[in-house]
Amino acid sequence: MKYPKIIGRRLVLASSSPYRQALLSKLGIPFETASPCINETANVGESAIQLSKRLAEEKAFALQVKFPQHLIIGSDQVAFLEAAQLGKPGNHACAVAQLRAASGKAVEFFTSVCVLDSTSGELLTDTDRTVVWFRPLSEKKIECYVSQERPFDCAGGFKSESLGIALFEKLETSDPNALVGLPLIKLVGLLEKFGLEIPCC
Repeated sequence: MKYPKIIGRRLVLASSSPYRQALLSKLGIPFETASPCINETANVGESAIQLSKRLAEEKAFALQVKFPQHLIIGSDQVAFLEAAQLGKPGNHACAVAQLRAASGKAVEFFTSVCVLDSTSGELLTDTDRTVVWFRPLSEKKIECYVSQERPFDCAGGFKSESLGIALFEKLETSDPNALVGLPLIKLVGLLEKFGLEIPCC
């Protein structure tokens, strides 16, 4: 595989998420991963976009000292249903409750991505907005889905990259990767601004 040359720099993904790692691997460029340790509590009066941007940036900055000559990628996703934030359900009952609440409704996902040049401190950030319109879901269908896929570590209680797509009526998005956790289209644009061209051949 042909890799781009990053003079004096390597890429670091500030995440332990296997979903984000799998998405970044699609670009065919080498990278390291490290888990940032930050407080993800929302500030008073903070909007969904502000929260997702701040957390993405804080994740990148949390690794700046450990990786002083790198391009660090941070990303964070915030989901909202009727002004209420949806977190990762963590268990079967909470996943069922989230999908029951979303049945026949729209859930907004704000997924921010940033790239930090840890040497200069230069930071670039962008945010994707995706709206998921759920079909009316019966209790039987919800229980069956959650039992089969166990989406306990996914905000909203579903995995759009697999069987969860059957729960949707439609998607409003510019990048389906963003719903999984990393908006690759926006990331490629940010990396290009740092002089890193993604190889296509």
